[in-house]
This record gives sequence, C-alpha cells and structure tokens, in this order.
Amino acid sequence: MGKGDKKTKRGKIHIGSYGVKRPRKVAAKKTVAKTAKKAAPKKAAAKKASKKAE
Repeated sequence: MGKGDKKTKRGKIHIGSYGVKRPRKVAAKKTVAKTAKKAAPKKAAAKKASKKAE
C-alpha cells in the first residue's frame, strides 16, 4: 500500500483523483452546510377528546 494504491489517500494524491478517502474541499463545504440545517421540529398532533356515552 502506498503511492500506487488507488484506495489510499496517498495513492489518490499521487494519481490526482478524488473519492471517499480524499474528498474535494468544495464537496466537504456542501455536506457541512447540508448537515448544519436541521429539520424543523414537528408539532405534536392535537389529542382528540374521547366522547363518553352517558
């Protein structure tokens, strides 16, 4: 494993490719922006009052 290995970070730097081990900086910023946004909390559903037959 080293410069010739496509699956390692060092190999990707040597070859000049990108992937999971060596993500692009632009893509990293986008993923950070996506993970920073959180879904708005859902409102609890109103509980229905049960009708009692008397």
